[in-house]
Amino acid sequence: MDRKSKNQEKTLADVEEGFRGHIRDVRGDSSTCSQLLEMGFTPGQAVALVASSPFRDPLAFSLRGTIIALRRKEARCILI
Repeated sequence: MDRKSKNQEKTLADVEEGFRGHIRDVRGDSSTCSQLLEMGFTPGQAVALVASSPFRDPLAFSLRGTIIALRRKEARCILI
């Protein structure tokens, strides 16, 4: 994958309130990835952004029947 296409990958940190989609991949350091995968952020899983704070950190996502808040740094690890 070249640098240009890598920079254009969209993550959960980039979405607007009301977004609904599916997770393509989870990338980042191993401890963050492991935590996200354990919380249910797995490839193919449906996810929706349901709320965000005034400065967009944290973000609240609906996933597997529950709402999970993530910091933007964590949300950047989840490709959509």
